[in-house]
Amino acid sequence: MTELALRLLNNRTSRDVRLTEMGFGGAPLGNLYRKVEEEDAQAALQAAYDAGIRYFDTAPQYGLGRSEERFGTAIRRFGRDNIELSTKIGRLLLDCEPDEVTPEAFVDVPQKRIVFDYSYDGVMRSYEASRERLGVRRADILLIHDVCAFSQGSQEASDAKVRELFDKGGYRALSELREAGEIAAIGAGVNEWQVCQRLLEMADFDCFLLAGRYTLLEQDALETFLPLCEKRDVGIILGGPYNSGILATGAVEGAKYNYADAPPEILDRVRKIENVCIDHQVRLIAAALQFVLGHPSIKTVIPGAVNAAQVTANLQLLHTPIPAAFWRDLRASDLIHPDAPLPEEHA
Repeated sequence: MTELALRLLNNRTSRDVRLTEMGFGGAPLGNLYRKVEEEDAQAALQAAYDAGIRYFDTAPQYGLGRSEERFGTAIRRFGRDNIELSTKIGRLLLDCEPDEVTPEAFVDVPQKRIVFDYSYDGVMRSYEASRERLGVRRADILLIHDVCAFSQGSQEASDAKVRELFDKGGYRALSELREAGEIAAIGAGVNEWQVCQRLLEMADFDCFLLAGRYTLLEQDALETFLPLCEKRDVGIILGGPYNSGILATGAVEGAKYNYADAPPEILDRVRKIENVCIDHQVRLIAAALQFVLGHPSIKTVIPGAVNAAQVTANLQLLHTPIPAAFWRDLRASDLIHPDAPLPEEHA
């Protein structure tokens, strides 16, 4: 498995964070939308490790701690020093009554409720609780979770959370942890590139986990955000390469885009991409997975998996040969941004 270094700014730490070109995203193992049996969860994690994947990402939100606990079980097998690990801050998990549980999109979750907290104390409490659930002394990357408008419900609410992060000391807490060597890198994990750009313009970040906003369907981030990342040498962890479904399923009835039914214009664009796929005998899902790694700022892609078979399938897609003519035809058909780096150019 190829490794790409997430080079840290200003040589703050004694080492780079080494990210394999495919990582393991932990949201599905929090029982996202459906229950995942423990045996399947551990088999998925083990299959990833056995295949050479060494970057694992999780968060308190994912199953109200269940994903972190499952990662912890696997890490005891792998050995902490053999992997790179990221988790997130922003949601505190508090004990509550059964009718107060905040499951969000997860099922079969512990009896906890979520409280958003981006303050200094909130960051420190969240990180300590994550370390306990994971059974580790440290994470490698700590990410600010979901300060975007998509997750907070409005731009106004997003702006308020960003202000809280800086005015209430959350960013200071992250900086102190990084400076002390408790973590190697800090960033944000969000569903919009605009808030990443805002954060990067405000302060010093090493990386961003961007979900679904640079894909075979969407390349608006090329206009301003990704050039800024290149200039500042900031790495991108790319989540959601299938735009929450449609780039895996194709433009079928009920196809999902951005966690909802795909609108007509998205269905139409995917059909046009599928036609180019047919011409070159390329699977849409393989093209979607490989396309994102064409950009030099994208250091790893982290599709989800709920069992060992899905891990194996993701790895096969990553290494499926795709002819250079396919990418050029997509560009010639105006189906991808004219400035989008192609996988063949970044090879």
